[in-house]
Amino acid sequence: MKRFLNSLLLFPLLAVTASSAALPAKPNLIVIHTDDHGYADLGLHGAVDDIKTPNLDALARGGVLARHGYSTAPQCVPSRAGLLTGRFQGRFNLDSNGGSLAGFNRQTTIASRLQQTGYQTAQFGKWHLGAAAEIPKHGFKHVFSQAVQRPFAANLTIDGKDRPMGSLAPEMYHIDACSRAAASVIGRYRNEPFFLYLAYRAPHTPLDAPKSYTDRFPGAMPERRRQALGMISAIDDGVGLITATLKQHGLTERTLIFFIGDNGAPLKIHKTDSPLKGDPGGWDGSLNTPLNGEKGMLAEGGIHVPFVVSWPGTIPAGQTYPHPVSALDVAATAAAIAGIEVKPGELDGVNLIPHLKGEKTAAPHEALYWRWVAQSAIREGNWKLLRGGDREYLFDLSADLGETRNLAAKHPEIATRLRGKLSAWANELDPPGLALAPMAKVWTDYFDHYLDGKTLPRGDGGEPETARAATGWQARNGTVTEKDGILRLVPAGGAKDGSAFLTRTGLQLKGPVTARITLRGSTAGAAAVAWRTKEEKDFLPAHRATFTVTTSDGWQTHEVPLPARGTIIHLRLHVPGGRVELREVGFENGVE
Repeated sequence: MKRFLNSLLLFPLLAVTASSAALPAKPNLIVIHTDDHGYADLGLHGAVDDIKTPNLDALARGGVLARHGYSTAPQCVPSRAGLLTGRFQGRFNLDSNGGSLAGFNRQTTIASRLQQTGYQTAQFGKWHLGAAAEIPKHGFKHVFSQAVQRPFAANLTIDGKDRPMGSLAPEMYHIDACSRAAASVIGRYRNEPFFLYLAYRAPHTPLDAPKSYTDRFPGAMPERRRQALGMISAIDDGVGLITATLKQHGLTERTLIFFIGDNGAPLKIHKTDSPLKGDPGGWDGSLNTPLNGEKGMLAEGGIHVPFVVSWPGTIPAGQTYPHPVSALDVAATAAAIAGIEVKPGELDGVNLIPHLKGEKTAAPHEALYWRWVAQSAIREGNWKLLRGGDREYLFDLSADLGETRNLAAKHPEIATRLRGKLSAWANELDPPGLALAPMAKVWTDYFDHYLDGKTLPRGDGGEPETARAATGWQARNGTVTEKDGILRLVPAGGAKDGSAFLTRTGLQLKGPVTARITLRGSTAGAAAVAWRTKEEKDFLPAHRATFTVTTSDGWQTHEVPLPARGTIIHLRLHVPGGRVELREVGFENGVE
C-alpha cells in the first residue's frame, strides 16, 4: 500500500516536470528588418491613406509603436551592421556601403551571443554583409538568404529542414518564401529558445511584387507606388503568418518581436515613375511623409523609420512611445532578456524593456549620434544638429519634425554645445572625425533641395539631375569629365577605337559582388568589367565579366555578377567604342 501511494505521488511530479521541460527557459526573439521602407508606409502612422498594413498595425496595437525610432545609418550595409552588433558601425570602420567588412567580421553579433547560450538561430532574406555562404560564421545556424527570384544560398529548405549549404532554387516569391521558412523554423523549435532575423528585401528595388499583391491596390497611382504597396503588403502577410504561427504553438507571450526599417525610402528627389526594368535604382515607390529628406541623408527622412516592439504579457499593449529609440537597442535588449552578461561600454544601445514596461520613465538615451561619409548628426531630446560638409542645421523636432526651419543662428549656444558633444563622440570612432570625405554632388543636391529650399530641375527622361555615378574613376587612353552627376568618357584623339576605359583603385570589395551599371552610348557591342584582388599583381584573363550594350538614346541598366574570390581592390570598365555616359556605377554584395 505504501509503495502504491508513492507511485501516485510520483505521477503528478512527472507530469509537472514534463510540462516544465517543454517550455524554453528563455524568451524567443524575432527581428524583422525591412529595406528602404519609408516612415509613411506603416498604417498606424496615419501619414498616407493608400497603405494597408493590418497585421503590422495589430502587432503595434499589441505592443509599442515607437514614434521616434531610428536606424543607425541612411544606407543598407552600415545600418545592418549596427543592428546586428549593437555597436555603432563607425567603431569598426564600416560607415557606408562598399566599406571593408574586416571590422564587422571581428564583431560579436546578436546571433553569436544568443547561440552561445543555447538559442537556435536563423537568418532569412537579405544579408549584404559579405558572402551569404559565410553567414553561419556570424552565429546563424540556419540560413535561407532568398532576396531575389534566382538561386540563393541556403542550408535550410522552405519547410525548415536541413540541407547542405549551397545554391537553392526559389520555390515562391522571395518575401513569401522567407515568411514561410521562418514559420517552419518556429514550428521546428517551438520547445527551444530561438532567434530569427527576418530581413525582407522590400520595398527595395528591383520592384517585383506579383500581380496578386498589386491587385490589392487598384486605381490611378504611379506604378512604382503600386509596386511598393504590393511588396509591403507581402511583408504584412508575412507578419501575420509569423504571429499566427506563434499563437498556434502557444508562444505569443514568450516571444519578443522587433520590426524596424533599415533606412528611409530613396525618393530620388522627384519620385519619378520610371520604367521598372529600365531603372532598377530609381525611386522605390515608398514615401517618407511627413519627414524631410531621403535615403542617403541624415535628415529625418533618411534615418527615422518604422519601429514597432511587441511582447504580449510583458510589455503593456497600446503604447505610443514618445522618446527616441535606436536599432542599436536590439542587441542590448536581447542580451538582457537572455541573461547574457555584457561588459560596460561593450554595446552602444540600452535594454528597452524597463522603459517600455514603465519601470523607467526617463528617456533611454541622453542623445543619439550618427556619422555617414560627409554627414554627421546628434539628437538630444527634441534638439537635432545636422552637419553636411560645411553646412550646419539646428532643428527643434518637437515643433518642426519636417526640418524646415534652421535655428542655428537663433540658438548659437545650443548649436555650439551639441557640436561639441558630436565632435567628442566622433573622435571615438575608427577613423575619428565628423566627416570621412567631402560632400559629393549628389548629397549637395539633396541638401540644396530638402534643407535649403532650392528646386532642382529634372534631367533627361524625367530624372533629377543628381549624381548617381560613382566617384573615383579615372580614364585610360581618354578623358573623363563630370557634369550634373553624369560621367562622360571620351577616347583620346590618337586612341584606337575601343581602347579607352575607366579604372578605379583603392577599393575594398569582398567578392563575390554584383556590378550595377547605368549607361548610354552611341556604339553597340561587348562591354566588360575586369577585376584584380589584393592577392594578384595584374589582371587575369579569367577575371573579366562581359555584358552587351545596345544602341539607345535612353539609359540602360546592366547587373553584372563578378564571381571574385577575395577582396577586389582594382576595377576596369571597358565599353564599346570607348565613348559613353554613365549615370550609375555601383557594386553590391548580393542586393543592396
